[in-house]
Amino acid sequence: MKGLIIKSPWIELILEGRKSWEIRGSNTKMRGTIALIKSGSGMVFGEVNINDSKELTLEDYQLSRGFHCVESEASQELPYKRTYAWMLEKPKIYKKPIPYKHPMGAIIWVNLSEIH
Repeated sequence: MKGLIIKSPWIELILEGRKSWEIRGSNTKMRGTIALIKSGSGMVFGEVNINDSKELTLEDYQLSRGFHCVESEASQELPYKRTYAWMLEKPKIYKKPIPYKHPMGAIIWVNLSEIH
């Protein structure tokens, strides 16, 4: 399973089901269940499904705050030259976070052995 590294407070919003778009500067072909890792914690806090990824226009970004939870002041311009929304669904919070060993150089994705 792949683990996606996400900073707080975004990971909490995703796991609570309040944030269903993860905004990134690159597209992803990843689909299905991924683990969610809180940046800097060394722990996997839950999982979510990626069901799509699409490039956003500035208008898309501004009209979709309810999906990505970025405040309106911060959404006056796109955060990346090419901005993508990774569509997320079915968040699942683990009762107890699972530790993992963070490999050197991992910034976005971590390859995890099966964590169930």
